Amino acid sequence: MTKERFVEQIEQLQGRLYRVALCMLKNDADVQDALQETVLKAWEKRHTLRNEAYFGTWVTRIAINTCKQMVRQNQRIVLMEELPETSATSDGITLKMLIECLPDKLRLPFVLYYSEGMDTAEVANALHLTATAVRSRIHRAKIILRKELVDHDEQAMASR
Repeated sequence: MTKERFVEQIEQLQGRLYRVALCMLKNDADVQDALQETVLKAWEKRHTLRNEAYFGTWVTRIAINTCKQMVRQNQRIVLMEELPETSATSDGITLKMLIECLPDKLRLPFVLYYSEGMDTAEVANALHLTATAVRSRIHRAKIILRKELVDHDEQAMASR
């Protein structure tokens, strides 16, 4: 793969990689670090890519692994602004907030499938899962999101 082709492919995937990293890290500074690390790793390991047709999935997998590594490194650190406040309001909940509350193993397939438009085979390949496992995780994520939305609506109606 030539340098020009590599840069072109990375630029096409830039939005997807950003959203995947943001989904996992939830912090723009960490996302930028992860993306730089991802591109560097992909460039250094480009010779290991067997088929250029899978470049997008391959780089997405590198991004996911990089983010997982950063999460593991940051787990012991708790920033003051991340501590919960003493009171929380039930108003203003958004689907984005609910998606962020999903466990990683459900959130990532959900985001890759619905936000990134990847099909189940591509998501399965990127996450090293079977297509059945991907469909199952997406289904469980939808069940959880529906339940949370219904619970939120019921609470909002009860408070009126």
